Amino acid sequence: MIVRIAVAILALLLLLAPSSVAGQGSVAVGDTWLHDSPSAGQAGSEITVIESDVETDFPLRAVFSLKAESSSDIVDVRLLYVVDMMQYVEAVSEGWADFTPAPIVDAEWEWDMKKASLPPGARVAYWWTIEDADGNILETSPDVMSFDDDRYAWQSLTGSGPASGDEQPRHEELTLFWYEGSSSFAQELLDVCEEGLVRLTEEIGTYPERSIEIYIYASADDLRGAMIFPQEWTGGVAYTQFSTIAIGIPPTRVEWGRRALVHELTHLVVHQATFSPYGKLPLWLDEGLAMYNEGDLEPQFRSRLDKAISEGALISVRSLCSPFSAETEQAYLSYAQSYSLVEYLLNAYGQDRMLELLNVIKQGSTYDEALLQVYGFDMDGLDAEWQATLTAPMAEEGRTWLHPVLIAVLAALALLLVIRGVPVLRKRAFRGLPSELPGEYRQ
Repeated sequence: MIVRIAVAILALLLLLAPSSVAGQGSVAVGDTWLHDSPSAGQAGSEITVIESDVETDFPLRAVFSLKAESSSDIVDVRLLYVVDMMQYVEAVSEGWADFTPAPIVDAEWEWDMKKASLPPGARVAYWWTIEDADGNILETSPDVMSFDDDRYAWQSLTGSGPASGDEQPRHEELTLFWYEGSSSFAQELLDVCEEGLVRLTEEIGTYPERSIEIYIYASADDLRGAMIFPQEWTGGVAYTQFSTIAIGIPPTRVEWGRRALVHELTHLVVHQATFSPYGKLPLWLDEGLAMYNEGDLEPQFRSRLDKAISEGALISVRSLCSPFSAETEQAYLSYAQSYSLVEYLLNAYGQDRMLELLNVIKQGSTYDEALLQVYGFDMDGLDAEWQATLTAPMAEEGRTWLHPVLIAVLAALALLLVIRGVPVLRKRAFRGLPSELPGEYRQ
């Protein structure tokens, strides 16, 4: 009887005793939590990590290395990692390290960015799993790599975005990095970003989902040097899932940079608000929102729009859902019409309907279904309603200009300009020649 009681007590003590497996911890990477279970099998007590490191060669590669030892041959070494980015499903990726099995190994795994690239400042949480021939398995604690563009001596300024509409409002941080130009240059760009975010919140109703990092390169060439396989016309890019913008803005072109930066910032915030595997914004809506948030439509776009209206050469809304033409005049018109369509929807139906449209598309509705649900018309109906608002004022304006007195005044002014004003006309035309397309077409 006494023996049975002793055995029972011993069994109870074994159940209550701490496990030889180390306790769990956790590490936060953005919105992802990685659980740290450092050991399995025989607790990995026979395996020791001597050294773990990562070297980056921006923007081409990141090389992860590990030196470990055990009492028997190490037969398996793998790198597990999670990228800090918006994802549809949280996923852990795996890389099989190169090494030669032995009691002491030097293992290495290279991330070739030509296969899957990262933007500047991207963060990656990573850890190793190591197994030896005796079945011991060790899982290391997570560490974090920051994929920084260390070719330049970056400076930074930090601000904040508008408060979100949550029950407990939050301000997402906004950080601007630059390496050429004065602090006032950087502050001006940061200020215009904060203003753009406030305008986006007030007029459209979208908020940043994450803190935003903006990298200001001193030229488009410098920017393209930070990218894998860039297009020759790339002047700026918004990495939506990383909440990162990279753009080339020389200090001498700050006025252009103000609008271009707000354009890309709007893309980033709107794409985050509509991030979903089910639906993608039509291009006219995506570009139209970005153009609208820049401010008033610039003259080079307005003139193309007015010309197309007067000549009956507008592009259909359905056609504007597809990639815009690479032909310059058609590209200008596509952006101008996109601006005008968004302006019409906001002015005629307000912010709430626009926000509802974004949410319905996010849920997977087709463009026609989304427009019908929110506004009561499909793309063809939108085309007709929008064009009606454009043609009526033009027709009225045409009748006004036919007044005889105005004709006489204009004729006199034209004669005067022909005689004395030709140099002035040439000078103004020359000033109007430089022009840029927004977004990916700029610079």
